[in-house]
Amino acid sequence: MEYTTKKVTLNDIHENLGAKMVPFAGYNMPVRYTSDLEEHKTVRKSVGIFDVSHMGEFLVKGPKALDLIQYVCSNDASKLVVGQAQYACFPNEKGGIVDDLIVYKMAEEEYMLVVNASNIDKDWMWINKHNKQFGAELENISDNISLFAVQGPDASDALQPLTKKKLDEIKFYHFAVAEFAGVPDVIISGTGYTGAGGFEIYVKNEHAEKVWNAIMESGKEYGIKPIGLGARDTLRLEMGYCLYGNDIDDTTSPLEAGLGWITKFTKDFVNSENLKKQKEEGIKRKLVGFILHEKGIARAGYTIVNTEGEPIGKVTSGTISPSMGLGIGLGYVKKEFAGEGEYIGIQIRNKNLEATIEKLPLYKK
Repeated sequence: MEYTTKKVTLNDIHENLGAKMVPFAGYNMPVRYTSDLEEHKTVRKSVGIFDVSHMGEFLVKGPKALDLIQYVCSNDASKLVVGQAQYACFPNEKGGIVDDLIVYKMAEEEYMLVVNASNIDKDWMWINKHNKQFGAELENISDNISLFAVQGPDASDALQPLTKKKLDEIKFYHFAVAEFAGVPDVIISGTGYTGAGGFEIYVKNEHAEKVWNAIMESGKEYGIKPIGLGARDTLRLEMGYCLYGNDIDDTTSPLEAGLGWITKFTKDFVNSENLKKQKEEGIKRKLVGFILHEKGIARAGYTIVNTEGEPIGKVTSGTISPSMGLGIGLGYVKKEFAGEGEYIGIQIRNKNLEATIEKLPLYKK
């Protein structure tokens, strides 16, 4: 079977801006425009805009919408009010995670699920499989929606001229549907993957270019720059945010991944009994963040050892933190070695580089 790489609506704009384009999650995506370091610092210090239109969006509607979401998601969506969003995951039957996602309550009996680009088809099959017993109305609108993440301490000021909605009233993990850059019914969401503050803007593809250009123009006085996926990865890693396929996957339990806070046993959901049992009996391994004390990069798959040099786990994500100038990473270790301040080693080639386990986020503002 031949797979073709999809293009986001603004593909040509990114190429004209000089972006290095790479295949990512089935899409041709901008990985960087200038340098990862420069783009990372732009987001931490001022404001940057990411085109993350490769993400997937599903609408779930009707009287059975909440019942379906409650069953396939680990978190408790019954707590949501209209205009609120919630981080969750789809647990699988074997104790792992199908995907992590955000649930938006758009109206009574109407929700939008935002899923990872690499999992759109898998997630769509998964939710349809379980919907057979519920009968909610499902619509995959992934190919119709563009998504721009405008992130950084100046994001609110840069975007405010484009809408009458007071952006400082949109709390974290809340959203508004309003006119934006002259376009009606734009979702302005107080979410993001950087830990730098800001908004995510959901807009129909036909308005994507107009909205992108308006954001770039409005953000000029704040030094707004387009930002690629390279900086998105270093920004999320400094915060200790999980990346699906690296830090969480079909084999990692939400409890092992530190996602117990989105795993609510006040209701039944896929595999809830086994996960509840795991919580009661205790996990055997845990996802931790660490900082290297010696020069080096902890790559995914590298072995983590204890002070005796014995293997205790594996690195899942690693980089040099642009904000701190140190090697940082995430990885799973045996529970008894997962304490904050614990000394560990990262096996890089034939040397064990000293590191300590640190409380997340790794980057403290």
